[in-house]
Amino acid sequence: MIIPQQIRMARAGLRWTIDDLSRKSGVGSSTIKRLESVDDIVSANISTLFRIEACLEAAGIEFIGAPDDAPGIRIHPGKN
Repeated sequence: MIIPQQIRMARAGLRWTIDDLSRKSGVGSSTIKRLESVDDIVSANISTLFRIEACLEAAGIEFIGAPDDAPGIRIHPGKN
């Protein structure tokens, strides 16, 4: 499961705004803002997190680590 810091890192790595991620994932921008505003494992609808994760992965982001063990991202250029 991804955590808020990974969502923020992924957006920064892709140079996407919250509105970009919202449009591409189909998740409301207010929901993304709420998810990104916490620094811990977030309580959200699992399908919402999966939609965000799938969207970012399709754009070239690889999520690494685990929520409690060095969570991060890798950027694979050319997919976005």
